[in-house]
Amino acid sequence: MVQNGRKVIFLTFMERSFCKHEHIFYTPKKKAEGKVLLVFVLTLVFMLVEIIAGYIFGSVALLADGVHMGTHAVAFGITLGAYMLARKWSRDVSFSFGTWKVEVLGAYTSAVILGVMAFLVLGEAVLKLIKREGVKYEDALLVAFAGLLINLVSAFALSHDDEHKHDFNLSAAYLHVIADVLTSLLAITALLGGEYLGMWYLDPLSGLVGFSVILSWSYSLLKDTAQILLDREMASPLVKELIERIEKDNTSKVQDIHLLRVHHDKYACILSVMTTEDRSVDYYIKRLEGIDNLVHTTIEIKYCPHVELTH
Repeated sequence: MVQNGRKVIFLTFMERSFCKHEHIFYTPKKKAEGKVLLVFVLTLVFMLVEIIAGYIFGSVALLADGVHMGTHAVAFGITLGAYMLARKWSRDVSFSFGTWKVEVLGAYTSAVILGVMAFLVLGEAVLKLIKREGVKYEDALLVAFAGLLINLVSAFALSHDDEHKHDFNLSAAYLHVIADVLTSLLAITALLGGEYLGMWYLDPLSGLVGFSVILSWSYSLLKDTAQILLDREMASPLVKELIERIEKDNTSKVQDIHLLRVHHDKYACILSVMTTEDRSVDYYIKRLEGIDNLVHTTIEIKYCPHVELTH
């Protein structure tokens, strides 16, 4: 087409092939689903045990640990649902760039819930410091040790898997469990200090520490997932590499570039390139060969033989 006296060519290629054009970027993860389901059930059941025991025995540390487990149970549930929905909708053409962001949306939602629950723990801890209510240490310790055991079993179930290197959700789930292990240890330490050293204040203080840990995790997850959902990818080193490859010949200039993450470390890219030479499609395809995490690219080429390019 001729536009404003310039020859404009629109070129599209997918996975370095003209004949293959699919938008299925999602890979089913049934093995990971099974593991997350197991951990979800274990965490959900013992979350209820710890929260109820925390209220009955008057332990904020136990309550904080239970709420912390509860937030991760919610996260595991959302993760499990995201796996299932992403798999179910993976061939739905209404999703322009696949269904991986269903998982990311699930993680963002769980982070919001996590932040709300952190403030519930804070309220309980402050109330306990003011009222200084007694704690049934022996009973609370039994529940806390049982919670630690459940967390260790869950951590073991999730740890033996190479998928951690490629699955953001599975890796995050494993980190959740490790955080639960640490929180359980914190609760046990506070209860032991109150039982044997008379340091009653350790229990509510551990609740304050738990609040800080939970809120920090919530903020970190919100920040990471929001960046993906809002397509804030232009700071990626891939952007610089794409521009350098295209402009290396000194006759081409990238006028516009958009990068979108479609799956973990896989990206789609939209490029607008101005060139003073009449380049073929194969020319730019070869320029971008070898970039494994670039799975879908659309290129607009503007042939402007009389324009002086500046880099």
